[in-house]
Amino acid sequence: MPATDYQGSATGFASIGRSMDGVGSHHDSQSGLEIELEAFQRQVADRFLDLCSSSSAAAAVVGSEELLSVQWVRKLLDVFLCCQEEFRAILFNHKSMVLRPPLDRMVSDYFERSVKALDVCNAVRDGIEQIRQWQKLLEIVLIALDGNRNLGEGQFRRAKKALIDLAIGMLDEKDPGSTLAHRNRSFGRNNFSRDHHRQLGHFRSLSWSVSRSWSAARQLQAIANNVSAPRANEVVATGGLAVAVFTMNSVLLFVMWALVAAIPCQDRGLQVHFPVVHRNLPWSGPMTSLHERIIEESKKRDRKNACGLLKEIHQIEKCSRVMSELTDSVQFPLTEEKVTEVRQRVEELSQVCGALKNGLDPLERQVREVFHRIVRSRTEGLDSLGKASYSE
Repeated sequence: MPATDYQGSATGFASIGRSMDGVGSHHDSQSGLEIELEAFQRQVADRFLDLCSSSSAAAAVVGSEELLSVQWVRKLLDVFLCCQEEFRAILFNHKSMVLRPPLDRMVSDYFERSVKALDVCNAVRDGIEQIRQWQKLLEIVLIALDGNRNLGEGQFRRAKKALIDLAIGMLDEKDPGSTLAHRNRSFGRNNFSRDHHRQLGHFRSLSWSVSRSWSAARQLQAIANNVSAPRANEVVATGGLAVAVFTMNSVLLFVMWALVAAIPCQDRGLQVHFPVVHRNLPWSGPMTSLHERIIEESKKRDRKNACGLLKEIHQIEKCSRVMSELTDSVQFPLTEEKVTEVRQRVEELSQVCGALKNGLDPLERQVREVFHRIVRSRTEGLDSLGKASYSE
């Protein structure tokens, strides 16, 4: 997603105001709109700059919002929700302009594009549920090797079985041809465990999940299709609102792409064509930087075949691999040195489980909120614009 010059425009986005000085009697109202649109661009830029800074090397030392961690993904979703709300307000405040071409088509295209993001939300929540299942297997290991009990062969056999189940589960997620890829992936899974009835109402808060043939890569490409910077004449004809639509399209695409990068999904793929972004748009720099950093992360030797780039997934893989090697190498009776090593590894595993336990539920609630906000905004927008059109 290179931040290159906008091709074909003799009037850059930064000079929207000057190009509109000759609009005539609408100049005063357009000046107010120009201020509103510039504020929107600055707010989007500030939020993406914050995402960049929170995932910097300095932040990584603290470990609270490291790039692609659960906390960082939650912050990314907050950015989307804020941008979406501000964009909705802009459209509502200028309904009469939205009704006129070419803006009516642009806004309609955005709404249809946002609908495609709903499947991504569903798939991501499937992925979060899968991570939760891995977390439960890790908790079995922790219980089996609890530091308050004497460690014997039985405890290690139980831990080893959970680690094998975990390894198989994570391998199945990496291999789309595996049997796990054909499981029932709906939010209302056919699971009659003790907590089934409690979970069922929770899962039904969204529509049924994606089909078995669904592809995250293809869905992202469908969202990206025809996302392009508006032409100079379109910018002028829409009073600059076309730039706001393009900005929101870009935010939607990036957020959905980053979610798919982080969370296990069917047929994940990150090779999506991003639109050429004008360098005068203040958010283009930080968004491009984040895109490049995530791509670099995906190319690292130990991440290439990962089922998701989420930091906590990487920690699960590392900890489970070390624990598996440890359980394979133990001999009984255990030496004091080996007991100390087991305690140390269990503590590392406990920290990973704690991060998942504290982060997955809030993350899932945010994904659900993104889903419902998209639905609500589209419904309200189309309904409001339809009524305005009818009244005219």
